[in-house]
Amino acid sequence: MSGPSGNTERRIARVTARALDLIPERPTETAAGAMATTPLVLVDVVTDDGVTGHAYLRTYASAALRPLALLVGELGEGLRGTSAAPVDLEAALRGQLRLLGTQGLAGLAMAGLDMAAWDMLARAAQVPLATLLGGRPRAIPAYASLRTMRPDAAAEEAAELVADGFRAIKVKVGRTDLDADLATIRAVRGAIGDTVALMIDYNQSLTVPEAIARIRVLDGEGLHWVEEPTDAEDVDGHARIRAVAGTPVQLGENWTGPSDVARCIAAGASDYATFDVMKLGGVTGWLRAAAIAGTARVPVSSHSFGEVSAHLLAATPTAHWFEHLDHVGPILAEPLPVRDGHVTAPSTPGNGLQWDEDRVEHELARSR
Repeated sequence: MSGPSGNTERRIARVTARALDLIPERPTETAAGAMATTPLVLVDVVTDDGVTGHAYLRTYASAALRPLALLVGELGEGLRGTSAAPVDLEAALRGQLRLLGTQGLAGLAMAGLDMAAWDMLARAAQVPLATLLGGRPRAIPAYASLRTMRPDAAAEEAAELVADGFRAIKVKVGRTDLDADLATIRAVRGAIGDTVALMIDYNQSLTVPEAIARIRVLDGEGLHWVEEPTDAEDVDGHARIRAVAGTPVQLGENWTGPSDVARCIAAGASDYATFDVMKLGGVTGWLRAAAIAGTARVPVSSHSFGEVSAHLLAATPTAHWFEHLDHVGPILAEPLPVRDGHVTAPSTPGNGLQWDEDRVEHELARSR
């Protein structure tokens, strides 16, 4: 359909959503338990002129995998024939979900469709997503997030990653008590030396008093940050922790929209921010959140979704660190490379996601 300017308006022809419970080479250990699989929803949005945008979603819990894939597919059916522009896509989805709301799985589904729409736009324009967003593909310093948290195993994994060129390492803690935390932290520090930055992540496992007590001791360990020491929704609790901590506090991977970003910044709950493009509302949500963080001059790092995040950080004024913990590399035609401890978004059109369809079909057949 041609608009007043004569430009062709792309419309959505179809949406596909495939549920894939990928088995990684090594489980990821957290204070909440080990994640033995990576539940993924592969999202493809195809326009009426044949341009396809790609994205993926993670459900963490396998029980939510097929319901989310079904929801994305059903919402996609309702988008047939509508404008593929992200602003129009958002309006159409909010219309479908007005009575239900856009939290939970509905919000994740919207984010996946938004990410795929932005990828489609960049592919159609024949530019990298970072360029479409007003930035350019550039090297972003990356930290490696460890899959293991037991002292000996974490130290071994960290040493391998530093040998590969990483100059920053994050390890998950919070298994039992402070002594266990210190054993892991000191084992990793011994393996990587004093010149490599070391972050820790509690994955919301402590009460506020426990967090304050532990961080007072951990302040002597030279940590780059302590992440999510208590319940992610407890903004006031994190503000209390930050007020007494000598170590910077990092929050954000569970923020569910720009309003969460604004609320935490206003409360003084963290020194640094981590953006999860899926939970924030896709590329559109990230851009809105980045504007808030930029105004407050809060450094922004990424959480998961590395392929898209590399582009988004390249267009984020206060970009800080890229989190490297590969989840989808085995099913991609060209996994995102890390060189000399840095990640650079590819200069090809779009966000760089391209499925290895043979591997995808193999994994789908295995999980049926």
